[in-house]
Amino acid sequence: MSPVTPPVNPDNRSDGRRGRWDSHREQRRAELTNAAIEAIRIHGPDVGMETIAAHAGVSKPVLYRYFADKSELWLAVGQQAGNMVIEAMVPAVAAVREERAIIGAAIDVYLAHIESDLNLYRFVVHQPDIARHRDVVADVMDTVASGLARILGDRLRARGLDSGAALPWAYGVVGYVQAVGDWWLRQQQPISREALGEYLTTFLWGGIAGIRRAADIPGGLAAHEGWAENA
Repeated sequence: MSPVTPPVNPDNRSDGRRGRWDSHREQRRAELTNAAIEAIRIHGPDVGMETIAAHAGVSKPVLYRYFADKSELWLAVGQQAGNMVIEAMVPAVAAVREERAIIGAAIDVYLAHIESDLNLYRFVVHQPDIARHRDVVADVMDTVASGLARILGDRLRARGLDSGAALPWAYGVVGYVQAVGDWWLRQQQPISREALGEYLTTFLWGGIAGIRRAADIPGGLAAHEGWAENA
């Protein structure tokens, strides 16, 4: 008896086509996002969708096929810009071992990145006319702060201290550096990047080094006021 070939489920064919289309769409969106970043770097943060489309080699209707409006493109560009910062920061931090140098390396990478990619930074951070269904700046800060919190939490636990402070401290560090970096750019870099990085590192290191001291004090971090007054 000849084997019976099972019938082909049309839903399976449909799912395969949908999967291929979704993959193609994501790849095309990534290509257009990179083209948009190039256009922003060339034409400035106020570049329009028509100029972005022309730089990408497509018509504006085609661009809108992948991004419903400029706010959706802004979100994609912002996510990619954030990934670029993180990708640059990870190897720089991994290349040093001394704790203060780790802080300095992370700060210098961030400042160097926003200084060298000023148009992209301004497009992402200073776009008052874009409808923000999501805040991509907050998304990037969440990612960086979460990574920093893991590092701080490990250091606290290694010293027998409560790690509950790690997350708020991490957000404080990230927000502090982002705010000062933004001031620095808006004031047209009134001091050198190296000097600013050293100022920020020195300030932040004072708090981080205090973790070590707290580990040797009865009450740990809860005794912070006592050892701070005696510093």
